[in-house]
Amino acid sequence: MSQMAEKHESKNSREYKNKVVQTCLLAGKILIENGSELNRVSDTIKRIARNAGLDDLHAYVTITGLMISANDEAGAQISEIEKRNFDLRRIAAVNRLSRQFAAHKISLDRFYSLLKKVEHIGFYYPFWMMLLSAALLSGCITVVFNNDIHDFLITCLVGMLGWWIFHAIVSRVNASFISEFVAAAAIGAMGILAVRFGLGQSTDNIIIGSVMPLVPGVQITNAVRDLITGNLISGPARGIEALICACALGFGVSLSLVWLG
Repeated sequence: MSQMAEKHESKNSREYKNKVVQTCLLAGKILIENGSELNRVSDTIKRIARNAGLDDLHAYVTITGLMISANDEAGAQISEIEKRNFDLRRIAAVNRLSRQFAAHKISLDRFYSLLKKVEHIGFYYPFWMMLLSAALLSGCITVVFNNDIHDFLITCLVGMLGWWIFHAIVSRVNASFISEFVAAAAIGAMGILAVRFGLGQSTDNIIIGSVMPLVPGVQITNAVRDLITGNLISGPARGIEALICACALGFGVSLSLVWLG
């Protein structure tokens, strides 16, 4: 009886509540940074809090930051979202750990330490495989959409080089639209030159297929899902971000067509 009383008292302590809030902040941050929709983020945070014994936890989730409070006396804690990428492995890892915590298979401290490891997971696929995937996607898009088998190989090459340029720039520059613009301009230039040197037949088909790996399809999908769930702040924010990236692709291709077309 005394052990249960001590356990109940520890869950009501300020240190324990702060630990729960920190765990919820870290889990929410990982989910947002890796492309999860905000409805899932809010639901995961609330489930973690309930399983930890905190029913009075309140969370305000946006695409640029998290604000979580356990009670009035503990105050609110904020986590800023500085980068956003797409890694479904990290989202799946957070969900798996959340379920293990709900089943009492791991403690709160263990949960938090494992989340710290999830935050620093590296690339699951080697770089050469990602390049190969971008190449095959570009070539297959040209064949499926435009029935252009003759430009399959050159589209694969241009798409692979365009994605490599995008990855090289985005790893050094925080503004994603800059890397989108430069990569699109390079793809347009390579598509035009490929046709001029007799390596391809249709400039339009080569450019369309090569640009597809850079199209912000996931951002648009998440923006629509956030709007459907009633999030009128992050939904338009995601939509504007996707629109800027799409415009950067269009402006980059247009620039190459004006200069070399």
